[in-house]
Amino acid sequence: QVQLVESGGGLVQAGGSLRLSCAASGRTVYSYTMGWFRQAPGKEREFVAGMSSIGGSTLYKDSAKGRFTISRDNSKNTLYLQMNSLKPEDTAVYYCAASRGTIVVLTATEYNYWGQGTQVTVSS
Repeated sequence: QVQLVESGGGLVQAGGSLRLSCAASGRTVYSYTMGWFRQAPGKEREFVAGMSSIGGSTLYKDSAKGRFTISRDNSKNTLYLQMNSLKPEDTAVYYCAASRGTIVVLTATEYNYWGQGTQVTVSS
């Protein structure tokens, strides 16, 4: 199995940028289909971006397209989420997740391993 630890969250003004990191241990990130999810207070956890294990195909939530970029560094065994042009509605706890499947899926229950989350707060 794989252990996931997120970092990089924080407080940023609207229009700013953050890069989230998800360090994996136990197994390599390219062995899994990886995803970033977020959960705002009182809301359900939602898919933000994902990268497939085979081929590295990416998929984004519509509101993230053009602003967020998911990537992975196999040498560092780390997944990233570069977030630009942040908006107050991006405020949430962001989670990294790993799926044993080979394609990106949007459903949180399809992911087998989760990190503890990192808080992102965007002020207006």
